[in-house]
Amino acid sequence: MINNKQKLQDAISYQFIEDKFLTRALTHKSYDKTNNNEQLEFLGDRILGLVISEKLFNETENTNEGLLDKKFSKLVNKLTCAEIAKQISLGDYILLGSTEKASEGNKKTSILADTCEAILGAIYLDAGFLKTKEIILKLWHKQFTLLEENPIDSKSFLQEWTLKSAKDLPQYKVISKEGPDHNPVFKVEIKYKKFQSVIAKGASIKEAEMNAAARFIEKYKINTNT
Repeated sequence: MINNKQKLQDAISYQFIEDKFLTRALTHKSYDKTNNNEQLEFLGDRILGLVISEKLFNETENTNEGLLDKKFSKLVNKLTCAEIAKQISLGDYILLGSTEKASEGNKKTSILADTCEAILGAIYLDAGFLKTKEIILKLWHKQFTLLEENPIDSKSFLQEWTLKSAKDLPQYKVISKEGPDHNPVFKVEIKYKKFQSVIAKGASIKEAEMNAAARFIEKYKINTNT
């Protein structure tokens, strides 16, 4: 873990006014069970969703809702957020507990993605919505470009891959629902043939399925460029 956070701030083109927000955004729950980045992740996830939704709405006139939804899912899913995190070397700065550090938690998709969202939440608290929007659009610029070239989401990609390779589909199963009705967390398990099952969470069943598919793709190193 790198102590000097200036390079990270240079990478995201934002200098924090209050360092406490950045420090908390980089603190995983394995490092500090109380003052960690979980709430900032929640906040950043919602802000990211709003910014991406607005840009898609403004730039995709006369596009049907189904295609908009697919584009949105691809831009905000865990795989994409983790990719953004890698672009700015975010893993080098995450504070992890000894167990997570030993298992290279700073390279895990879920931790990278969650920390990326926490950074967005921290920027919002430090500078407000407009600055956060500016940072998101800058960091996600490449993702929007790639989206135009290949607009398929992780669940659709996995479905195509499984049909092509074995003419069979992965099975998704909701295994739990936690939290209050206004802010539920769904846990979904994905099974496919002899592969070990993969579990992921989301604010909706659809999001949890997308995240599970993204995690499956990463775990089994399925080439998404083919």
